[in-house]
Amino acid sequence: MSNNSNNFAKKPSDPRKLFFVALLPPTDLQAEITEIKQYFAREYQSSHALKSPPHITLYPPFKWLPENLPQLNQCLCEFAANYAPITVTLDGFGAFAPRVIFIHPLKTPELMTLQGDLMGYLASNLGLVDERSKNQSFAPHITVAFKDLTPSAFKAAWPKFRDRPFSTQFTAHNLTLLIHDRQRWNICSQFPFLQS
Repeated sequence: MSNNSNNFAKKPSDPRKLFFVALLPPTDLQAEITEIKQYFAREYQSSHALKSPPHITLYPPFKWLPENLPQLNQCLCEFAANYAPITVTLDGFGAFAPRVIFIHPLKTPELMTLQGDLMGYLASNLGLVDERSKNQSFAPHITVAFKDLTPSAFKAAWPKFRDRPFSTQFTAHNLTLLIHDRQRWNICSQFPFLQS
């Protein structure tokens, strides 16, 4: 009997890496939000949100060749240099039932404009177009539990967080590019906003 396993060509691996663009809170606020993520991991066995630093996604995950990273970095650097640092107000918790609980950033004109302008800039300068975002309005959020939060755990957790106060402001001084290392998301580059 012959072994046919050698007759099947292996699918070549995709050389592109996953990236996304976000606003990150300052490190002290990241630590506070990470404690909430850890609570969900302990109490509800939902640890997936711990695979990235706390953030507000401005451009969702996309694939990009590492050798073309200088082009992506240059584009993001030029974009960020045209915007002032942005104040973000966090106000309570929100949910995308039945699997996601998040901290709710207010939809300020500055935040909404920044995100919309970034989407347009990446489309016109790099040809990056996120098809899903074309049909959905931007809903800013800082995820504290998702993916591995089961519907039953969501049902148990959401009443505890629905009216829980969480109110603070921070100023984002950078646009951040994150890269996935096959296990978690890490900061790849940061691009300062226009300094006054």
